Amino acid sequence: MFFMMGITNGRKDLDFTQTILCNVCGKYGRYQAFMTYTVLSLFFIPCLKWNKRFYVQTSCCNVVYELNPEIGKRILRGENVEIIPEYLTRTEYGNHGYLYKKCRNCGYETMEDFEYCPKCGCRF
Repeated sequence: MFFMMGITNGRKDLDFTQTILCNVCGKYGRYQAFMTYTVLSLFFIPCLKWNKRFYVQTSCCNVVYELNPEIGKRILRGENVEIIPEYLTRTEYGNHGYLYKKCRNCGYETMEDFEYCPKCGCRF
Protein backbone atom coordinates (compact mmCIF):
# COMPACT_ATOMS: atom_id res chain seq x y z
CA MET A 1 0.00 0.00 0.00
CA PHE A 2 1.19 3.53 -0.68
CA PHE A 3 0.02 7.04 0.08
CA MET A 4 -0.08 9.95 -2.32
CA MET A 5 0.34 13.20 -0.47
CA GLY A 6 1.73 16.61 -1.15
CA ILE A 7 2.18 20.08 0.27
CA THR A 8 1.46 22.99 -2.05
CA ASN A 9 0.74 26.70 -1.93
CA GLY A 10 -2.64 27.99 -2.97
CA ARG A 11 -4.50 31.20 -3.65
CA LYS A 12 -8.20 31.91 -3.27
CA ASP A 13 -9.79 35.06 -4.68
CA LEU A 14 -12.32 36.37 -2.17
CA ASP A 15 -15.73 37.72 -3.12
CA PHE A 16 -14.89 41.32 -2.14
CA THR A 17 -14.30 44.56 -4.01
CA GLN A 18 -14.23 48.13 -2.78
CA THR A 19 -13.93 51.26 -4.92
CA ILE A 20 -11.06 53.53 -3.85
CA LEU A 21 -8.99 56.55 -4.80
CA CYS A 22 -5.48 55.07 -4.94
CA ASN A 23 -2.85 56.64 -2.67
CA VAL A 24 -0.04 55.52 -5.01
CA CYS A 25 -1.16 56.53 -8.52
CA GLY A 26 -4.05 58.89 -7.69
CA LYS A 27 -6.55 57.09 -9.96
CA TYR A 28 -9.86 55.47 -9.15
CA GLY A 29 -9.59 51.73 -8.72
CA ARG A 30 -10.79 48.74 -6.68
CA TYR A 31 -9.42 46.73 -3.83
CA GLN A 32 -9.54 43.06 -4.78
CA ALA A 33 -9.00 40.72 -1.84
CA PHE A 34 -7.40 37.28 -1.93
CA MET A 35 -6.02 34.72 0.51
CA THR A 36 -2.86 32.63 0.21
CA TYR A 37 -2.28 29.42 2.13
CA THR A 38 -0.29 26.19 2.35
CA VAL A 39 -2.26 22.95 2.02
CA LEU A 40 -1.61 19.27 2.74
CA SER A 41 -3.38 16.98 0.27
CA LEU A 42 -3.93 13.23 0.58
CA PHE A 43 -4.86 11.48 -2.66
CA PHE A 44 -5.42 14.93 -4.24
CA ILE A 45 -7.98 15.89 -1.57
CA PRO A 46 -7.06 19.00 0.45
CA CYS A 47 -7.07 18.00 4.12
CA LEU A 48 -5.30 20.69 6.12
CA LYS A 49 -4.70 24.40 5.42
CA TRP A 50 -2.30 26.60 7.35
CA ASN A 51 -0.22 29.76 6.94
CA LYS A 52 -3.28 31.72 5.77
CA ARG A 53 -2.49 35.30 4.76
CA PHE A 54 -4.82 37.90 3.36
CA TYR A 55 -3.91 40.47 0.70
CA VAL A 56 -5.53 43.30 -1.20
CA GLN A 57 -4.45 44.32 -4.70
CA THR A 58 -5.45 47.55 -6.40
CA SER A 59 -6.89 47.31 -9.90
CA CYS A 60 -5.39 50.61 -11.07
CA CYS A 61 -1.64 50.15 -10.46
CA ASN A 62 -1.51 46.58 -9.00
CA VAL A 63 0.00 47.61 -5.67
CA VAL A 64 -0.31 44.77 -3.17
CA TYR A 65 -1.04 45.27 0.52
CA GLU A 66 -1.10 42.69 3.28
CA LEU A 67 -4.46 42.86 5.04
CA ASN A 68 -5.01 42.63 8.79
CA PRO A 69 -5.83 38.93 9.46
CA GLU A 70 -8.96 39.71 11.51
CA ILE A 71 -10.42 41.78 8.68
CA GLY A 72 -9.47 39.06 6.18
CA LYS A 73 -11.32 36.44 8.24
CA ARG A 74 -14.40 38.67 8.34
CA ILE A 75 -14.30 39.00 4.55
CA LEU A 76 -13.89 35.21 4.25
CA ARG A 77 -17.04 34.73 6.38
CA GLY A 78 -18.95 37.06 4.03
CA GLU A 79 -19.35 40.00 6.41
CA ASN A 80 -19.76 43.53 5.05
CA VAL A 81 -16.40 45.22 5.71
CA GLU A 82 -14.88 48.54 4.66
CA ILE A 83 -11.10 48.47 4.33
CA ILE A 84 -9.35 51.53 5.71
CA PRO A 85 -5.61 52.34 5.41
CA GLU A 86 -4.95 51.30 9.03
CA TYR A 87 -5.78 47.68 8.07
CA LEU A 88 -3.15 47.59 5.29
CA THR A 89 0.61 47.08 5.19
CA ARG A 90 2.26 47.68 1.82
CA THR A 91 4.33 44.73 0.60
CA GLU A 92 7.06 44.58 -1.98
CA TYR A 93 5.92 43.68 -5.46
CA GLY A 94 5.78 39.89 -5.73
CA ASN A 95 8.00 39.03 -2.75
CA HIS A 96 5.66 36.29 -1.48
CA GLY A 97 5.73 34.16 -4.63
CA TYR A 98 1.93 33.94 -4.75
CA LEU A 99 1.27 37.20 -6.50
CA TYR A 100 0.29 37.19 -10.13
CA LYS A 101 1.44 39.52 -12.89
CA LYS A 102 -1.22 40.30 -15.46
CA CYS A 103 -0.53 41.42 -19.01
CA ARG A 104 -2.22 44.72 -19.83
CA ASN A 105 -2.55 43.75 -23.47
CA CYS A 106 -3.95 40.19 -23.49
CA GLY A 107 -4.80 39.52 -19.82
CA TYR A 108 -2.43 36.55 -19.42
CA GLU A 109 -1.59 35.88 -15.74
CA THR A 110 1.64 34.38 -14.45
CA MET A 111 3.51 34.01 -11.17
CA GLU A 112 6.88 34.18 -12.97
CA ASP A 113 8.97 37.34 -12.99
CA PHE A 114 8.93 37.91 -16.76
CA GLU A 115 9.61 41.31 -18.30
CA TYR A 116 7.62 40.41 -21.43
CA CYS A 117 4.38 38.47 -21.74
CA PRO A 118 5.03 34.90 -22.96
CA LYS A 119 1.68 34.87 -24.78
CA CYS A 120 1.67 38.14 -26.75
CA GLY A 121 5.20 39.55 -26.29
CA CYS A 122 4.19 42.92 -24.81
CA ARG A 123 6.09 44.37 -21.87
CA PHE A 124 4.44 43.75 -18.46
